[in-house]
Amino acid sequence: MLGYKRSDRVGDQIRLEIADILSRRMKDPRVGFVTLTTVDVTADLKQAWVYVTVLQEGAQANEAIATLGRATGFIRGELGRRLKLRYVPELKFVRDTSVDQVRKVMTLLDEVTGQGTRSEASGPGEKMTRLGGPREGGCSSGCNIDPDPASSGEGR
Repeated sequence: MLGYKRSDRVGDQIRLEIADILSRRMKDPRVGFVTLTTVDVTADLKQAWVYVTVLQEGAQANEAIATLGRATGFIRGELGRRLKLRYVPELKFVRDTSVDQVRKVMTLLDEVTGQGTRSEASGPGEKMTRLGGPREGGCSSGCNIDPDPASSGEGR
């Protein structure tokens, strides 16, 4: 357990409990499409940053996070009843933008890999390498690389 500190374990438990509180105890419809991604807790367990992704966009997402901010007293009270901690951490809800960044990178990668990955001259039976050239049948540019090094007797 070298890299797994108590604050990490407490953060995981807080994330599970807050998710349960939001799904079962919160009756506000603005918090319906909220997902808790991680909870970062300080070493002294006094403060916790709850990272949240929201399915809605724009003003609705900001309203959902503001609603969570207004419900921190209720959520802390529930956490105090559920967790055996001396101090219940002060909660700060933060919008997690890592999912948006991953989505942006994936679309960029799709655009890059969509351009020139397949050559039009290749047949349906040929396997393609990552760069778009035919895998079997040798190199099309006249290079002298043997496609099957095991077939030549030089490697022995």
